[in-house]
Amino acid sequence: MARDLSPKFKRSRTEGMDLHPDLDKSGTAKSPLIRKAYKPGVHGPKMRRIKVTNYGTQLREKQKAKRIYGILEKQFRNYYKKALSSGQATGDTLLSLLESRVDNIIYRLGFAKTRPAARQMVSHGHIMINDKRSKTPSTHVKTGDKISVIQRIAESPRFQENIKAIDRRTADWLVLNGTEAKVVAEPDINEIKALIDVRRIVEFYSR
Repeated sequence: MARDLSPKFKRSRTEGMDLHPDLDKSGTAKSPLIRKAYKPGVHGPKMRRIKVTNYGTQLREKQKAKRIYGILEKQFRNYYKKALSSGQATGDTLLSLLESRVDNIIYRLGFAKTRPAARQMVSHGHIMINDKRSKTPSTHVKTGDKISVIQRIAESPRFQENIKAIDRRTADWLVLNGTEAKVVAEPDINEIKALIDVRRIVEFYSR
């Protein structure tokens, strides 16, 4: 299963935003952007003076979205093609498809601290969709579907302690009951639209 194994803090500095806000920062709450407020690499401090082209802006938005959701280029492009052929607003549909991934939903429910941790939970077979075990993080979850943690993990004291420590607000389109949840509506993409300029992504692939 392909993954982006580049250093997480460098990704954040490259994109100019903290892509992993829930990640421990070496015992402090400081973002990598505060500690090193410039691009990674030997020329990083000088890059703030370089004028970014329209193409560069589009590319950065695409890369940012990929890194937020932990997706590589081929899969991300396939999501774009699916959104383009949907007959709906391409950008909104693209974000909705990304939000509907089961690993993202596990993250939204607060069952995992980060999206990579949520991806691992799914790939290890700890998650069930409609009472059937799922091991594919990219599985698309639809309205009406039920998501739950397998009994062995759900009853684990360590897991219970972890979800109490996370204490994340559940998205409005999900209803959570203990270690079970139900998708009651289409994903609300307004929150993620504040982070990602999806129009730039559509422009990038429309070139």
